Amino acid sequence: MKPSRVRPLSHLKSRAAEMIRNIVESREPMLITQNGEGRVVVQDVQSYEDLHQTLALLKILAMGQKTIEAGQCMDAGDVFTEMDRLDRQEGVE
Repeated sequence: MKPSRVRPLSHLKSRAAEMIRNIVESREPMLITQNGEGRVVVQDVQSYEDLHQTLALLKILAMGQKTIEAGQCMDAGDVFTEMDRLDRQEGVE
C-alpha cells in the first residue's frame, strides 16, 4: 500500500470526516496502524461491494474449473442433443 494511504489511528480519531471524504473521492483504501502495525483497512462502500462481487465471480470460476478437472461436465453439443432427445420423448417441439 502506498505510504500516503497509511495513517495512524490517532489521525483517524482526529480527522475522521476528512479521511472518509478522501477515501470516498479517491476510491482507494487506507491502512490504519496502531503502535506502528497495520490493524484495519478502511474503504468506501462501493469499492467493498465491487471487491466482494469480484471474489464471488472468482469462486464460481474456480468451482467450474474443479468440475471440469473432475470430468463432471458434458460437451455443449451433447447437452443439446440430450435436450432434443428428451423433448421428442415428451412430445415437446
